Amino acid sequence: MSVTESDVLDTLDTITDPEFRRSVSSLGMVRGVSIDGANVEIGIDMIVGDHPGITDLQEAISNAVTALDPALVVTFDLGVMNEQQRAAVRESLVGDPTSTAGSQAGEGRAIPFSASTNRTRSLLIASGKGGVGKSSVTANLAIALADTGASVAVVDADVWGFSIPRMLGVDRAPTVVDDMIVPPSVHGVRCISMGFFAREDQPVIWRGPMLHKALEQFLTDVFWDNPDYLLVDLPPGTGDISLSLAQFLPRAEAYIVTTPNPAAQTVAQRSAFMFNQTEIDVKGVIENMAWFTGDDGKRYELFGAGGGADLAEKLGVDLIGQIPMQVALREGSDSGRPIVAEDPTAEASLVFAKMAEWVGNHAPTKRGHPELKLV
Repeated sequence: MSVTESDVLDTLDTITDPEFRRSVSSLGMVRGVSIDGANVEIGIDMIVGDHPGITDLQEAISNAVTALDPALVVTFDLGVMNEQQRAAVRESLVGDPTSTAGSQAGEGRAIPFSASTNRTRSLLIASGKGGVGKSSVTANLAIALADTGASVAVVDADVWGFSIPRMLGVDRAPTVVDDMIVPPSVHGVRCISMGFFAREDQPVIWRGPMLHKALEQFLTDVFWDNPDYLLVDLPPGTGDISLSLAQFLPRAEAYIVTTPNPAAQTVAQRSAFMFNQTEIDVKGVIENMAWFTGDDGKRYELFGAGGGADLAEKLGVDLIGQIPMQVALREGSDSGRPIVAEDPTAEASLVFAKMAEWVGNHAPTKRGHPELKLV
């Protein structure tokens, strides 16, 4: 078979860069193709010098080209884009960075998730108090949603107690392209967190305005690429961050995490009332640490029983899941090996899968009609 440069270029149109989720051709990464007999040299300009996944990308390109003719030998001439090329990549991905379309009143930056045309479902994962496993719930629910085939992203908005990168097992920092932050992805979930910008032992001592600004940047300066779901891991309580996110994401849905004991349920109720006052719909309650199943097969309700169901009844919403206590769930969160990814058949993993199914089946009933305009 005689393979031409055009054949190779057509093949490259089908190769998607794993980091930027666009074809290498549309990103402007293909500098050229040269064929000399059975030797095919492909010029690739990496978007950044430490382009993540470049080895995997080269392997994918080689496999695709040699599929045209197994006798071909593929080599690469790697380069790095200049500033103008990177600026063009940014504009192709997110448009004009100075645009304010979709921004909230009083804000000068575009928040795409607030626009009526945006179809991302923003899920605020909240709790009244710390220590109920809210971040672990967020990480594993995100993976369970991704396992349904959905595109999923997580914002770790717990600025003081950031833990999502560790829990998901993220092992590298975000990529920065012309001031655009490209979040790392693991288990099909993209995430951004203060943990990428501060040491784990470094306290974040910020007042409200700085927190507000940081959250705005998480939503505007990050290339999210319109995920199906954006999960936001909120800090405990009803402080500045929760209020800011209610402003930034007016179409968001809130999910309240509690434990079975009455004291936790009472505190969690305050978070729900805060969302009611900011006109954010509380969609459901998640009960964590519901029970422990012993080797004898018996359930032991170490933290009591009924708190999640009582809270759901008071709020007039569903109890969408009761997550059992499992050593593997705790160990996975500590080691970056989340249980839903590591053992999908585990007792807790099956509950997360059911919760993801519930979320998928309960889309908001409110609908925007951007095509209708008042004159």
